Amino acid sequence: MAQQTWQRVREASSPLSSDAVRTMERLPWFAGLPAEQRSYVGLVVHKGLELFAEWMRQPDQPLPVGPEVFAAAPRELARHINLKQTVQLIRVAVDIVEQAVPALALPGDEGMLREAVLRYSRELAFGAADVYAAAAEARGAWDARIEAGVVDALARGHAGELTLSRAGSLGWLRSEWVVALATPAPTALDLSPLRAAARHSGLGLLAGEAASALVLILGGTTSIDAAVDQVLAALPDKPVVIGPQAADLSSAAPSVQEALAGLAAVPAWPQAPRPVPASHLLAERAVLGEQAARRRVLEEVYSPLLDAGGDLLATAAAYLEGGGSVEGTGRTLFLHPNTVRYRLRKIVDSTGYDLTDPRDGLVVRVSLILGRTLPL
Repeated sequence: MAQQTWQRVREASSPLSSDAVRTMERLPWFAGLPAEQRSYVGLVVHKGLELFAEWMRQPDQPLPVGPEVFAAAPRELARHINLKQTVQLIRVAVDIVEQAVPALALPGDEGMLREAVLRYSRELAFGAADVYAAAAEARGAWDARIEAGVVDALARGHAGELTLSRAGSLGWLRSEWVVALATPAPTALDLSPLRAAARHSGLGLLAGEAASALVLILGGTTSIDAAVDQVLAALPDKPVVIGPQAADLSSAAPSVQEALAGLAAVPAWPQAPRPVPASHLLAERAVLGEQAARRRVLEEVYSPLLDAGGDLLATAAAYLEGGGSVEGTGRTLFLHPNTVRYRLRKIVDSTGYDLTDPRDGLVVRVSLILGRTLPL
């Protein structure tokens, strides 16, 4: 190819890039971009034409279609223009250059210039795909670090404005409810299908590891039970503990902390359902020394029994320590069995726990032990 041909291409790079950008204005989505973003596209087109002309001078050299073409624009441009749109812009620029071939090429060079344009445009499209893939990988790694930081902050009880802002940058939307789930951290688990399903269902989902557990934070506006079932179906067949429902992400730290505390205690209940609410593991959590669980047991169970004047407390102790027999409790306390039954109902009214239920009885039994040994 004659030297004058590539010199003409180089000299025409500026007007050709201007023509290309004006033609791109016909694309509705491009015309809707801010002027600054459109100017960045013009810089990229101009740089691409310059590099194309330089390559034509030495066609045996590798094609300059990598990051150097797109370096004229900031990385943020990829957030405004996706790969499909980028290919559209490349097609427009190539059409403009092809139309100018008769004016740029010396006689006899037209075919070679067209072939060079096609080859360069093809490689440029591949180069754009590589740039977008690298950007997506970097953004994914950055998002993963932010997400892990949000989950860790909630696990530590630090749900400040910065945490909420970071969650918002990950696409977390306003929710009518938020719950946390904790399950043993798997060796390998691909959460991509679960994330895709959550987006499709309009659910918010944050995932991260804390205390050797996988923590999933869900938020939504639809059925909470359906959302939890959807998540369970995607998790390995291991225990799952669900924390109490929170109104929003800013108040979700207790849900995360209780879910983690419950997961530490769930091995003590081999028959626990899946998922099991953290509140159903209150006795096990208290036995393991969790201060919040012990405080709740004392405040919600032992104190109401004590405040009843001693009758309910004595009845609960006699019933549980006597093997759960109404008649045996009556003989111990010199009461008629009907009186014992009446007091058992009063215990349910006062504490919400039914001593005839083994799980409820366990919580009350633990409350008696703590109440006798710890100060209120």
